[in-house]
Amino acid sequence: MADSNKNGIFFHDGIFTLQTENSTYQMKADKFGFLLHLYYGKKMCGVADYLPTQADRGFSPNPYDAGADRTYSLDFLPLEFPVRGVGDFRSPAFDVKYADSSWGLDLRYKSYKISDGKYSLPGLPAVYSENASDEAQTLEIILEDEVSKIQVKLFYGILPKLDIITRSVAVTNFGSETFTVEKLQAASLDFVSGNYDFIKFYGRHAMERNAERTPITHCSQVIASRRGTSSHQYSPVMIVCKKDATENSGSVWGLNFAYSGGFKGEAEKDQFNSTRVQLGLQEEMLSYPVAKGETFWSPEVIMTYSDKGIGQVSRNFHKCIAKNVCRGKYRDEVRPVLLNSWEANYFNISKDSILKLAKDAAELGIEMLVMDDGWFGKRDDDNSGLGDWIINEKKIGCSLKELVEKVNETGLKFGIWFEPEMINEDSDLYRAHPDWALNFKGRKPVRGRNQLVLDYSRAEVVEAIFEQMCKVLDSANIEYVKWDFNRSINDVYSYAENVKNQGAVLYDFIKGTYSLAEKLTSRYPNILFEGCSGGGGRFDAGMMFYTPQIWCSDNTDAIDRTRIQYGTSFAFPASTVGSHVSIVPNHQTGRVCPMNTRGVVAMAGTFGYELDLAKISAEEKAEIREQVKSYKKYAKLIKNGDYYRLTNPFTDETASWAFVAENKSEALVSSVQLEMHGNMTPLYVPISGLESGCTYRDEATGKLYPSDALEEMGLPIKENMLHFKAYQWHLVRM
Repeated sequence: MADSNKNGIFFHDGIFTLQTENSTYQMKADKFGFLLHLYYGKKMCGVADYLPTQADRGFSPNPYDAGADRTYSLDFLPLEFPVRGVGDFRSPAFDVKYADSSWGLDLRYKSYKISDGKYSLPGLPAVYSENASDEAQTLEIILEDEVSKIQVKLFYGILPKLDIITRSVAVTNFGSETFTVEKLQAASLDFVSGNYDFIKFYGRHAMERNAERTPITHCSQVIASRRGTSSHQYSPVMIVCKKDATENSGSVWGLNFAYSGGFKGEAEKDQFNSTRVQLGLQEEMLSYPVAKGETFWSPEVIMTYSDKGIGQVSRNFHKCIAKNVCRGKYRDEVRPVLLNSWEANYFNISKDSILKLAKDAAELGIEMLVMDDGWFGKRDDDNSGLGDWIINEKKIGCSLKELVEKVNETGLKFGIWFEPEMINEDSDLYRAHPDWALNFKGRKPVRGRNQLVLDYSRAEVVEAIFEQMCKVLDSANIEYVKWDFNRSINDVYSYAENVKNQGAVLYDFIKGTYSLAEKLTSRYPNILFEGCSGGGGRFDAGMMFYTPQIWCSDNTDAIDRTRIQYGTSFAFPASTVGSHVSIVPNHQTGRVCPMNTRGVVAMAGTFGYELDLAKISAEEKAEIREQVKSYKKYAKLIKNGDYYRLTNPFTDETASWAFVAENKSEALVSSVQLEMHGNMTPLYVPISGLESGCTYRDEATGKLYPSDALEEMGLPIKENMLHFKAYQWHLVRM
């Protein structure tokens, strides 16, 4: 019987129980060996095996083992890992095709294993545990199909203190014939009763991760990426919640796919009003061959539950990703305030322009200069040069070593931009190896940004790019790399001789990307790697395993960013969010916002600048100096504090958020006014996360505020209100 006072993984009387600090997950293998899902929710004692019910339901078939018992059907029982072929007509989590093009599986429970520590995945990112204090454990459950000899190993990892449960799947062929994996969802949850809402995050380039909440009804709701990456269009994150759930109350379940390729998430209420939620690999263009003795691994889904609202689910994700997904030197360090050259120079890079930026930046307290696109090969626009990662000394006017030394002399660190998975047809690499680009056989390529995609399913391609990058990184004191990826994948065809099925290419491409990332981060542990894909096109927990921060969006407009960063915050911590101050009128929207507003918004991330410092006024420079000082003052609170969404910028008159110290001793509250009207009504910012029954002092004014009143009624904005004006309060507990 489950004990609500203990955390861990337990097996008793046929029941598997996973206990975290505030949640319980239960399942059991029934008398026929089918693995039933029983419960995932608020922490409990006892067992929930009473929840599945049986009845003779028309057109719901019965497995042969049930004999004359027509009340037993997998068409309505809650299943832990549903498959096609056992009489369950709902969406399967796993599907295979055999050599004769037939389908069908019958997986039965065989055995289990419980071990200390968190499992890892070969060649794939996964949540990790560094020490015993995490109390991490792993459960492995083996299911097997007696006829095909397909064995499925279900992996469950728990980090009890974080209320995190992870799921992954390994599929092994113990038979004699090759089969292909046609669908594999790492996580599937069946809820036998209740009405739920589905929160998803849709968007487009330069306007990513817009939060949308809809009811789960009698239809299949699908979020997916067919683009070969996690994409700007949908985020590989699903939040399911009870109808009455709010930011601070109610039952909420979160699923976060730690993978950077195509994905599919599904939510559906079935004919009997039970709800199935799934998340995993995109099944389109997936047909992965598994030969005798081979194993195919699913990427991991990170799950969490809270009965304290959507905000707590977000904070659970934040803590897990910040400490148990991100790795390396910069996981725990405050990141340097940087200036990126892109919006100052675009492709017009030279020694003089870079050094001018560096000197201007050093005077303002900025700590790093990043040389963006345009420094390599034949690269004066975005039509050529990708794949030729050789410094263009003629264009720059010196060697990279000399340039970096000059930048370092100003007191700044130096960073550089790469787009390692891409190639232009106008490049030496393409002329030498045209077959290294993905392209449908016998067809002209579909271009994106006038570039093609390198075939990273081939180890020799990955190795060639790795060697080029190493020569650059070894040649100078480079301390930061921006890793970009500026198109979707369309022409999925590999010319490698050993390809048995083109349906394996996209999955192997992502593993190739991860292999390059692992090689680079291992060889250069002191370099800060920032991910990017036209901004937020590959903003996922998979890339965060290698790059502890990712450029959140190519859109640097502060008002749009309040909404983009709001949606991002549902699953990802501020420490992973690349966010910068840029020039006005903004280059993406043409909007004009005060410098202070741009700074306050950018402080909800890793903080930096995207502008030409030579083209701003002395007053703006003075303001930047103060912004940098302010950010450095609050950087640890921003990085390590608990994040609270205080308003919804899609519906409210302000965009407001807070970083609260874990011990609740202080809070940094920020608010941006989004609306302005004649005879403006008063605005109040409600503040969550403070310690109840305490008094907090505004550091700037000395004013004292009761914490409960701040939460119940809010903090009034008393200053002269202006359109897009930002406000910031540092509250310290008395």
